[in-house]
Amino acid sequence: MDHVKRYHSLKMTVNGRELLIEGPINGSELASYRFDEGLKAFRIPEQQHKALIEIADLPEGRIIVAREDDLVLGYVTFLHPDPLERWSEAQLPDLLELGAIEISHLVRAGGVAKKLLEVAFMDDALEDYVIITTEYYWHWDLKGTGLDVWQYRKVMEKVMGSVGMTWMATDDPEICSHPANCLMAKIGKRVPPETVEAFDAMRFQNRFLY
Repeated sequence: MDHVKRYHSLKMTVNGRELLIEGPINGSELASYRFDEGLKAFRIPEQQHKALIEIADLPEGRIIVAREDDLVLGYVTFLHPDPLERWSEAQLPDLLELGAIEISHLVRAGGVAKKLLEVAFMDDALEDYVIITTEYYWHWDLKGTGLDVWQYRKVMEKVMGSVGMTWMATDDPEICSHPANCLMAKIGKRVPPETVEAFDAMRFQNRFLY
């Protein structure tokens, strides 16, 4: 499968900061930017910056960033699911996972997350994919936002829903381990039926329970 990536961008102002939302960008571009020290939800900023550079250069990898000049203040990643997750079992070339979305506290609550997704889905090539996101409450910045798990879940559903991602049922043990966790997905207009069938088979692997 050819993973077509078409660059798009838009500008916005948040808390007096002029932001450029752009992508997908390649690893060398990302390496030339600085990474805000507040982007530490998944790893320390230096390590996460390095991880994103590697993702950007994967054939299927997509990184969309929000930056003020050369300072990255937010990002979203798309790549094939982790080999250790069930979503990789069928090895579908046309299934991508929205792996992470993170916004610096400097521009949080300004609509940056929605704009990152808006730019990502400006690329018509995403109509060739099933896009999934697995939301786990232990990744959420409950302390930094002051929200409880259900309030945060509602925010995530609203953000993901802004580009047409919807909640989908699954018997995946990690997602089922807490009621606030969820699977959301968007099936592109050109995704073939066999991919949808394989995705549904991955969603439910313990059908005898239902």
